[in-house]
Amino acid sequence: MAEPVLDIRSLKKSFGAVVATDGVSLDLREGEIHALIGPNGAGKSTLIHQIAGTIRPDSGEIRFLGQDIGTLGVAERARLGLGRTFQVSSLAHEFSALRNVMLAVQGSQGSSFRFFRPVMDDASLKEPAMAALERVGLANRAGIPAAELSHGERRQLEIAIALALGSRAFLLDEPMAGMGPEGSQALTAFLDGLRQEAPILLVEHDMEAVFALADRISVLVYGRVIATGSVEEIRNNPTVREAYLGEPA
Repeated sequence: MAEPVLDIRSLKKSFGAVVATDGVSLDLREGEIHALIGPNGAGKSTLIHQIAGTIRPDSGEIRFLGQDIGTLGVAERARLGLGRTFQVSSLAHEFSALRNVMLAVQGSQGSSFRFFRPVMDDASLKEPAMAALERVGLANRAGIPAAELSHGERRQLEIAIALALGSRAFLLDEPMAGMGPEGSQALTAFLDGLRQEAPILLVEHDMEAVFALADRISVLVYGRVIATGSVEEIRNNPTVREAYLGEPA
């Protein structure tokens, strides 16, 4: 079997007496969507932050494309191709959707950032940025400031930025949040195709979307993975049904 794109081994993180991540091991393989589910407070966001580099684990190993990235910062991990799309505050809210993506394209090209008007006329930046916006369904909102986009549209913009950066894997934290049924269905269809470009570690409370998309599901409860398997295996796991799905064992 090919080496996983992302490989998490025995990760641990505590905040005082609270164990947020308790020996978590999981991996992400080429071409798949691996969903991470669990109740509120299970430690999902803490785990994603450790993978992205915003929180340093106490112990354990994070390997990406065969490289130990545990000592790398957020920007270094992003340059390697680890695309995180969960932090809305990372958007430049005063800039248009197009300019946000153009800045990502500019960064991926290794150019220095130039915040003056000619940048907006640079076809080498504008064309790939518009292509990314088109792919996520935001082409008609390109000129709208990020601050004026709906919550769901900001999620779409984050994905467009990750696409523009040429990400080799995606960390998606609640991408369906703030979207109505129509938006969720459209994003589900988009993510279904996106896995062929780069695998996705998906944190999502929308179980309909999870069951429609996931190749594998890991269930996190009190910082510990209690089960990993296919959709059917997770649906039929009595421990998962009792601990998370709210059904009798």
